[in-house]
Amino acid sequence: MTKGWIAFLLTAFVLVGSSTPSQAYDWLRRPHSYEWRDVHRAISELNKRIAFLEANPDIDEGYKAPIIRQLRADIYRLRSTLYPADWEWATPCCYGRPPIHIR
Repeated sequence: MTKGWIAFLLTAFVLVGSSTPSQAYDWLRRPHSYEWRDVHRAISELNKRIAFLEANPDIDEGYKAPIIRQLRADIYRLRSTLYPADWEWATPCCYGRPPIHIR
């Protein structure tokens, strides 16, 4: 019975060990996580609401001003939760190249 459990544990360890590098790469090296995309989408939606309110002449300025102010505060709050974008480029940035001197 003990040999069966040892074989089972070793097999489970090998299966778990072989699947973690691919999962770790997907989780750690992804340029933007799903949270970043969700926050970015929410900021875009709030900007669309502000644009709609500002473009609508039928709504009184006194009514829509506090709404727009609150939406901008929400955008500011959401932007503060974002970390800087970390883009992975195939080519190096132009600032890392040596300068070209033309005679």
